[in-house]
Amino acid sequence: MSTIHDVAKRAGVSTMTVSRVINNSGYTSPATRARVEKAVLDLGYVPNALARGLRFKQTKTIALVMTDITNPFFTTLARGVEDTANQAGFTVIFCNTDESEVKEHNYLRVLLQQQVDGILLVPARSSNADSVKFIKKQNTPVIVLDRRVSPHVDVDVVRCDSEDAAHRLVRLLIELGHQRIGVLSGPKGVSTADDRVQGYRSALKQAGIAEHKNLIYRGVFTQESGYEMARQLLDVHPRPTAVFAAHNFFAPGVLKRAQELHLRVPEDLAIVAFDDLPSTLAHTPFFTVAIQPAYELGRTATQLLFARLNGTAEKFSQEIILPVEIAIRESSGAKLRKHVFA
Repeated sequence: MSTIHDVAKRAGVSTMTVSRVINNSGYTSPATRARVEKAVLDLGYVPNALARGLRFKQTKTIALVMTDITNPFFTTLARGVEDTANQAGFTVIFCNTDESEVKEHNYLRVLLQQQVDGILLVPARSSNADSVKFIKKQNTPVIVLDRRVSPHVDVDVVRCDSEDAAHRLVRLLIELGHQRIGVLSGPKGVSTADDRVQGYRSALKQAGIAEHKNLIYRGVFTQESGYEMARQLLDVHPRPTAVFAAHNFFAPGVLKRAQELHLRVPEDLAIVAFDDLPSTLAHTPFFTVAIQPAYELGRTATQLLFARLNGTAEKFSQEIILPVEIAIRESSGAKLRKHVFA
């Protein structure tokens, strides 16, 4: 493996000059710069970024630890993180935990060993704050993204208001005349899943509608789980007339099961959901959804992380909550009734 001394010898300059060229610091004549860059290319020299980071107390890398990179919501969020980081001269390391606390901890251990400057974390379980505590013990800045953790943990959070958006979606169904409304949500202990069930419940309570336990289902965040929950829900008698799919991967499962039962959507069964779907799952915008600003979520969290790194953020922890848009489309039946939802 080539060293900086090899590059200096080949270019006929000092190691200090090589360092100035590589780090783009200080003046170097165009001719000298060209010789150094050619030597770097010829020798295949790769600077030791970790050693440089230890010397300058910064590696210019941050990490985004998320739960499912295949989810278009997180893909867009990651792009917001990457664009913002690149503009600041930082590189992003992406880690996918598959909602596993074990994988999450393993990734965090490696990232901290690599001396990343900061971490953006979508926690696998909101009820478990061990990962946040682990990061903070290493004096590494961390921003919790999309989900909440225990209120007793002092940490910055950037998220959307899942409970309010869920309340608004279910209220729309109620205003359209539905009384028996089912809900499909994610695992207990994940704040977004819990908040969306709570929003569902609060909308029913506000309307004076009794809650039925056999209309509430919890599963994992996969299309297969969405279909299985929909199969159980739509076999309930009397069958619900509307379904709130509290995750974008659940909505196609509800639609598939409805089609198997020869139910027309929205005439026989209204559907509302959380987050939009990629074109591979929905060829046209069909589902009435709560749209979270995923790109802005990633951008805002990254900006807050840099403020922590630069020492310009507030001394106390912040919770930034971004607004959610309701997009009314065919699946709710609102357009058929010429309903306007405010």
